[in-house]
Amino acid sequence: MSTSFSGRPISSLPPPSPDNPWRRYGRWVIFTVITMAALLIATAYVYADGSSDWAAVVVAGDWHDHDGRPSEIFDNARRDIAANLARVGFNPSDIAQFSVRPSRYPATHPFYSEARNIAGVLARLANRTRAGCLLYFTSHGGPSGMVLGQTVLSPASLDAMISYACGERPTIVVVSACYSGVFVRPLAAPNRMILTAARPDRSSFGCSGMDKYPYFDACFLSGLNETNDFRALALDTRRCVARMERQTRMWPPSQPQLSIGSRIASRLPAWR
Repeated sequence: MSTSFSGRPISSLPPPSPDNPWRRYGRWVIFTVITMAALLIATAYVYADGSSDWAAVVVAGDWHDHDGRPSEIFDNARRDIAANLARVGFNPSDIAQFSVRPSRYPATHPFYSEARNIAGVLARLANRTRAGCLLYFTSHGGPSGMVLGQTVLSPASLDAMISYACGERPTIVVVSACYSGVFVRPLAAPNRMILTAARPDRSSFGCSGMDKYPYFDACFLSGLNETNDFRALALDTRRCVARMERQTRMWPPSQPQLSIGSRIASRLPAWR
C-alpha cells in the first residue's frame, strides 16, 4: 500500500480485471439452479405435510351399542382418531372433537354433537386455516342418513354444511356407519374424497358391547400406521374391513365405498 500526492491511500495491487460475460452468466445459472431447487423442496414439503393447515372435525354421533346399551365404542374411535390425526401432521389446535356426552370426557374437551355446533365450529376452523377440510363421523346409520344425537343427519344437510364452510377447498369426508354409502353420491365433487364404511344397502360391523371400536374405525386407525397418504389409507382400510369380516364370519360384507374427485387426487395430505 502507498499514498498518492494528496495523501489518499492507494493500492499497489493491479486493478481488478473487467467482469467476464461468461463469469456473469455462470453466476446467474448457479443462482437460478439454487432458487429452483429451493422452490422444489418447499413445494415437496407442502404436499408431503399439507395437513398442518387443514381444518378437521371428528364426531361421535351416538353412545349405544347395536343392542341399545350404553357403550364407549364411538367415543373411543373419536378420541383415538383425533389423536392419530395430530400424530400424522394435523395441527391439534385445528382439530375439534364432538360427543353426545361431552361432559364425560373432560380430557379431550369435545363439543356437543349437534349439526349446528358442528357447522359453526367447522366454519371457524376453516376461516383460520388455508388448506383443506377433513370431517370424520362415527355412529349408527340408516338408509336416510346417520344418527347424530337425537336426530338423523341427512346427506343433503351434510353437503350443505361442507359447502358453506369449505367451499372449493380439498375436502375429505369419512362416514363410519351402517348404510353410510348413501352419502357418497350426494357429497361427491371434484374437490372431495368420500370414504364410507358400507354400501348404501349394507350394515357395517363391530358395534357390540365387546368391541373397542367399530371394524371400520379400527381399520382406519391401523391404516394410519401402515400407510403414508389418504388414498393408500382408504384402500388399506377397505382391505382390512373385508379381512376382519371374513375372520369373524360377518355376512353380507359391508363393502366400504370410496370416491376421489379429479381435483383432489394430487392434493391429498401425506405423512412420513
